[in-house]
Amino acid sequence: MRPSNVLELLDVYSSYGEIDVLRGINLEIGRGEIIALLGRNGMGKSTTIKSICGMLNPHKGQINFNGINVAGMPSFKIARMGLGLVPEGRRIFSNLTVAENLTGSSRKGYWDLPRILELFPVFEDKLSQNSSTLSGGEQQMLSIGRALMTNPSLILLDEATEGLSPLVSAQIWDVLSAISNEGISILIVDKLSKALKNLSNLGYIIERGETMWSGNLSTISDVVVSKFLGV
Repeated sequence: MRPSNVLELLDVYSSYGEIDVLRGINLEIGRGEIIALLGRNGMGKSTTIKSICGMLNPHKGQINFNGINVAGMPSFKIARMGLGLVPEGRRIFSNLTVAENLTGSSRKGYWDLPRILELFPVFEDKLSQNSSTLSGGEQQMLSIGRALMTNPSLILLDEATEGLSPLVSAQIWDVLSAISNEGISILIVDKLSKALKNLSNLGYIIERGETMWSGNLSTISDVVVSKFLGV
């Protein structure tokens, strides 16, 4: 493990009942790095996220977060240690206002409401607006802002740009780059794209619950893409 690592997964196995979904996941994320987690549907990407967050208890391996093995630890304790989640489907609190979504789980630190509004100026005039009325892109921005308000050292994004237009996706990538420049580490689950190649430091591909490839996405070969990411 590199001394600067924020997160390290070592040979992680996780199951639903008696069915192993993860069969040896290995990855690491350094401080301020943006890491992409790739794979076809059903290969274990979301299960990896759930295992890191404590929503699913691995039965083998280690998940070292800021030097502590959090495998099997309750989700709320892992969150208090500095883990932020932007879940698949955004899962904002649709019955609350934008401001309530942002401040409801906030913790004291660098990221406060004024800084979130600097990052997402679209919300300046929408703080009292019900969050259910936001567009899909705005809801994703709100979900990212909500995670930042917990002042995390690591953010996990599950399906970061799913269902978003290219223009909105580009805005999301710009925001993630800015967050990374502030020293926050980011693990992104998304589809392989030119933008993701340019944004990420490294990428990992999982297949049937195992880490099958890792490296710089700018050098990934067509053979690897076809074998592990093709339809």
